[in-house]
Amino acid sequence: MADLRALEQALGVSFHDPSLLEQALVHSSYLNEPPGLALVSNERLEFLGDAILGFLVAEKLYHDHPELSEGEMTRLRSVLVCRDTLARVARNLGLGQYLYLGKGEEMGGGRDKEANLAGALEAVLAAVFLDQGLTAAKELVLRLFGAEFHQAVRQGVEVDYKSRLQELSQSRYRLAPSYRLLEEVGPDHDKRFTVEVVVGDRVLGTGSGRNKKMAEAEAARAALEQLLGDFTP
Repeated sequence: MADLRALEQALGVSFHDPSLLEQALVHSSYLNEPPGLALVSNERLEFLGDAILGFLVAEKLYHDHPELSEGEMTRLRSVLVCRDTLARVARNLGLGQYLYLGKGEEMGGGRDKEANLAGALEAVLAAVFLDQGLTAAKELVLRLFGAEFHQAVRQGVEVDYKSRLQELSQSRYRLAPSYRLLEEVGPDHDKRFTVEVVVGDRVLGTGSGRNKKMAEAEAARAALEQLLGDFTP
């Protein structure tokens, strides 16, 4: 199998048990490729890494941002641990070049597939945790995700939900979503806005908030839940 010292250097981690790092990079398509090798895929490590990452992201948001509500922290965490964020971090790390893939997956562009990259990154995080404990895993997350934390908090979840809905709507319907103000109630110091988001002639979601931006974000979030729930591959 590959020499992973360069990856260890990029991670800033020297494994006591390098086989954990190797396992984290084994895609299920690779299992039948090398005859005589007893291998397991990275799927169990991916499961563990997902839980560890979610916890560490939640802990950082809780300690670093006391101004955020539970809902705001939940939405920011969903942005930080979503597949496209993980894949972006994995690409920055050059993780795709180290994946063990079957020939078909390799020919199908598997080294740059978001699912493969995101899963491998979670598996690598779990490997670090098993090899060196939670402190080392936390240091790795803070190092790899530092820019993502900064950007997510700076931009806020409003931009993310609306941009994700925009991308999904354009790719699926070739239409851009539009937002309509339904209601504005309350005194100037405590107004409440309710907005609906429409694609074509279909209302996909409604949301409320202390200003139009927050209401539009909530409407976009509801629309994303509906669209992703309706989608059948």
